[in-house]
Amino acid sequence: MQNVTPMLTRKDDRPPEEPRSSLPGGVIGFLAYWCALAIPFLLYGSNTLFFVLYTWPFFLALLPVSVVTGIALSLVMRGHLFWCAVITAVMVICLFWLLFSYLSGW
Repeated sequence: MQNVTPMLTRKDDRPPEEPRSSLPGGVIGFLAYWCALAIPFLLYGSNTLFFVLYTWPFFLALLPVSVVTGIALSLVMRGHLFWCAVITAVMVICLFWLLFSYLSGW
């Protein structure tokens, strides 16, 4: 006969504050990208369309970067959705304006 102490088994060993999905962060990054894309059109008008038509691959490359940024920040911030949205929007707008300024030569 073995000397064994019975222990209760836990079916869920995951900590309660772990996020279940990264979807909100991806949606936040996607929406931040479209907001950042709209800002030059609001400031400079329809002439921005010709500039973006010639440089669209560069701006399209920022879309997955924006989504991954939103996902990463939502996982790091663990449930603080408002602050995740604000920081993601600021980061994506800064990335977008950095690219826009670099391509336009300002």
